[in-house]
Amino acid sequence: MERVNHLKKVLYKNKYLLLMSIPGLVLVITFCYIPMYGIVIAFQRFSSAKGYFRSPWVGLYYFRMFLMDPYAWRVFRNTLLLGVYSILFGFPPPIILALIFNEVKSNWYKKTVQTLSYIPHFVSTVIIVGLIKEMFSSDGGIINIMIQNLGGSPIVFMSRPEWFRTLYIGSGVWKDVGFGTIIYLASISGINPEIYEAATIDGASRWGKMIYVTIPSIMPTIVILLILRVGGILGNDYMKILLMYSPATYETADVISTYVYRAGLENASFSYAAAVGLMQNIISMIFLITTNYISKKVNETSLW
Repeated sequence: MERVNHLKKVLYKNKYLLLMSIPGLVLVITFCYIPMYGIVIAFQRFSSAKGYFRSPWVGLYYFRMFLMDPYAWRVFRNTLLLGVYSILFGFPPPIILALIFNEVKSNWYKKTVQTLSYIPHFVSTVIIVGLIKEMFSSDGGIINIMIQNLGGSPIVFMSRPEWFRTLYIGSGVWKDVGFGTIIYLASISGINPEIYEAATIDGASRWGKMIYVTIPSIMPTIVILLILRVGGILGNDYMKILLMYSPATYETADVISTYVYRAGLENASFSYAAAVGLMQNIISMIFLITTNYISKKVNETSLW
């Protein structure tokens, strides 16, 4: 009875916050949980006319179909490599930039640079890809003009498979590095100033305080974000890839999401697309659980 009364008091105390959360909860349930029933079509030969309940069941047919596809290994390899490279080259820069911002003493300069670094995040993906194509164009692109001025020959960057990953990851780092610093700056701002004062009394330099105070203090935040990043390692920005790639770059640019779009949705093979997407999500969940388990064992920081 005492617990029930305590729960009532907590609910009454936070009634306005709970009311504010209802629209978001309804949105998540409506667009994220209810549509999950649709994954049953991955095990059916789905027909729009017959619907979910009358379409014939085929079990794991579409999963085997994908695994037997000669392009399956290529799209999985490209998806995994883009995810790994995005973590290797995209995860550290926001941390480094946040540490640099924390050391800047001029408030107006720090706010100005922060604002400038945030802006690319709000630029549309279509515009980002348009800028890439203009800058790296073989006909009048600024990069090729510089190469020619240095005595080189123009490079058709957008049609060369070996350049796709560099352009994709590089533009992604430029777009998101500033916005990614927000969480780390918030974590840094929560560090007790008395720890810095104690480090100063002990004779620590600014570099020493960064290494022995700031970084260890924000390490739990870094680990949690890394776990989430690894969990989404197969979730590339397929809209950006669709805008950037072409048949000439399929060798390095074709990923699971674009393969599903092209082989599944364009051909109206909804069951096949659902099966491949479900397989991708299962593998991502395995990555997430494994990374979380390792992190919990190594440094006792985990999502659960």
